Amino acid sequence: MTIELGGSDDACAPLDPAAALFHSLSDPTRLGLVKRMAQGEVRVGELAAELGLAQSTVSAHVACLRDCGLVEGRAQGRSVYYSLSRPELMDMLAQAEVLLAATGNAVSLCPNYGTGSTGSELTNVELTKENTR
Repeated sequence: MTIELGGSDDACAPLDPAAALFHSLSDPTRLGLVKRMAQGEVRVGELAAELGLAQSTVSAHVACLRDCGLVEGRAQGRSVYYSLSRPELMDMLAQAEVLLAATGNAVSLCPNYGTGSTGSELTNVELTKENTR
């Protein structure tokens, strides 16, 4: 996928697929599932046990990843084994880790999406920490 900027009446339209991709990975549970699937095929029941989540929760997250084309299932008898459909996903996540390291994880202070965010403004303590960097 090539992300192109500028030129059209709706400058954000070419970014919609990229935004959808990042949104599909925006949940910590889904990232955990992706990380586990990078190790090999796994059934939903095994994922639920490993992550300590309800099987229905894991199924919903796996369905999201499958609908986005990031995960595929292989039926064997009554079981379905899930794995990553695109190894490039792990390359992208590795680059995200490089970016996070380069920014000092500053994104965790984001008032909208950062760790513990409630959508409110940064607290004075967080602002002080950020300003000292």
